[in-house]
Amino acid sequence: MSKPKVYIDGKEGTTGLQIYDRLAAREDIELLLIDEDKRKDVQERKKFLNAADLVFLCLPDAAAREAVSLVENPKTRVIDASTAHRTADGWVYGFPELLPGQRQRIRFAQRVANPGCHATGFLSTAAPLVKLGVLPRDYPLTCFSLTGYSGGGKKMIAEYQAPDRSPLLDAPSIYATGLQHKHLPEMQKLAGLEYPPVFAPILDDIYKGMATAILLQNRLLNGNPSAQDIWELLCSYYEGQAMVKLAPLGGESSRLAASALAGRDILEINVSGHEEQTMVTALFDNLGKGASGAAVQNMNIMLGFEETTGLAL
Repeated sequence: MSKPKVYIDGKEGTTGLQIYDRLAAREDIELLLIDEDKRKDVQERKKFLNAADLVFLCLPDAAAREAVSLVENPKTRVIDASTAHRTADGWVYGFPELLPGQRQRIRFAQRVANPGCHATGFLSTAAPLVKLGVLPRDYPLTCFSLTGYSGGGKKMIAEYQAPDRSPLLDAPSIYATGLQHKHLPEMQKLAGLEYPPVFAPILDDIYKGMATAILLQNRLLNGNPSAQDIWELLCSYYEGQAMVKLAPLGGESSRLAASALAGRDILEINVSGHEEQTMVTALFDNLGKGASGAAVQNMNIMLGFEETTGLAL
C-alpha cells in the first residue's frame, strides 16, 4: 500500500512550521513540498491540494476558505487550523477526547477543524462538566487563559524578541478586552452553553505554554459538588486517554506555571479548591495540544496511524 500524501498549505507560518517539524522525519507518509517561489501561486497550490490524501491549512481565515474552494478531489481530506470552519456545518471539531464518539467522527471525516488554543483549554474542563450534568448550561461562567506569545504568529514573535522592545512587554497583558475573542463561538457551542463565558485572555513573556482556568461557585452547580468531587468526575471522564491527563488534586500551596508543559503535546488538568469553590486549570503548550500537536494527532486518527505517533508525550 502506498504512503498517504500529505501537504501543508502555509508551512511558513508558526503552526505550519511546527506541523512540519513533527512530520519531516516520518517514513509512514509522503510529505509534498511546494517550490518556495510558487507557494503563493494559486494554480500550483491547487495542484498540490488535489494531489494530497490529506491537507493541513495553516492560513488566515479568508485564505483557508479559498483553499477549501480549490479542493476538487473528493479523496482529499482537510484539517483546517484557522478559525474559519470551527462552528461550520459539515466540519468535525478536532478534539478527540472531548465528547463521546468524537474520535470516531474525526476518523471518518472529510473536513476537520482544528480547535483554537484558548478553546482547547476551556473546553477540556467545561465541556465534560456540562456533559456530565454538573455544570448548568446557563451557568455564568468565567475563564482566564494565560498564553505564550508564539500564538500571535511571526509578527508578535518578532515584537517580543526585538532587542529594543517596549518594557511593557515584560509584564502580562490582558487583551481582547472588548470580550469578543474569536474563540468564543466554538467555546460556547462545543461546551453546550447557553451563553458565552466572560473570557479574559492574558499574554505573557513566555514563548509557549498555556494555563486556562474556569472558576466555579460550587453552590451554583448541580448537586453542589466539592472540588474533590469534580476532580473524581474528570478523572473518570478522561480515564485511558493518552493526550489528556488529570494531575493529583491540588492543595493550598499549589503553584501552576503556564510554561510547565512547553515542548510537549499533552494536556494536563489541575483541579483545586474546597467545598464551596473550585478552580479547574488546563496546562498545555499553545503550539502543541493547542495547535500543531493537535493537528498531527487528528491526522494520525484520520489516516489510521497510532494516535500519538510523532508526538511528544
